[in-house]
Amino acid sequence: MATDRDTVLEAAVGVLSRRPTAHLDEIARAAGISRATLHRLFPGREALIREVGMLGLRRFAAALDTAGVEHGDAEAALRRLVDAAVPDAALCAFLAGENQLYENDDINDLWELQIARLHALFLRGQQQGAFRIELSAAWLSEAFFDLVAGVGWSIQDGRLAPRDAAFSLTELFLGGALRRPDAAAPATDLPPAHSTSAHSQDTDTP
Repeated sequence: MATDRDTVLEAAVGVLSRRPTAHLDEIARAAGISRATLHRLFPGREALIREVGMLGLRRFAAALDTAGVEHGDAEAALRRLVDAAVPDAALCAFLAGENQLYENDDINDLWELQIARLHALFLRGQQQGAFRIELSAAWLSEAFFDLVAGVGWSIQDGRLAPRDAAFSLTELFLGGALRRPDAAAPATDLPPAHSTSAHSQDTDTP
């Protein structure tokens, strides 16, 4: 019988991330324990949700540490973060969907700390010329985390194979976040769509 707290919490998040109002009996069954054992570990629904949230934030903090997001090339650090965060994407999905969590000061403070680290990564990447500067670092941070959460939901629903998750997230996010060399060119500078030869000459010109 599973009685390890983290094992029970991981089972709980598989239920709660998709059905936030699930009964404790359902969570206990998913964890392979009795309702009484669940209650001994977590004295009530609020305590359980808080502990799942804390586990998710600790795991995301560990992913940021593993990726070394404060150092070096920002794009490379983001790719490392994808690899480190995707295994716990279901926990990120729970964090993204459970508003009740952020009524707790400890959880809210820890969340703000982690999102600030992510914000700093994107800001550094913009300064390095890797990420688009017309998108704010704050927005890139929120969008990235929500995409990780989306990976968690998609895997749970069978819409995304776990083996494809890191690649899918990286390609989708960086396809929109990487700064393009011609991004600053105004649309009026583009040649008419029918002028193939002009287009070729313009694109070949340094």
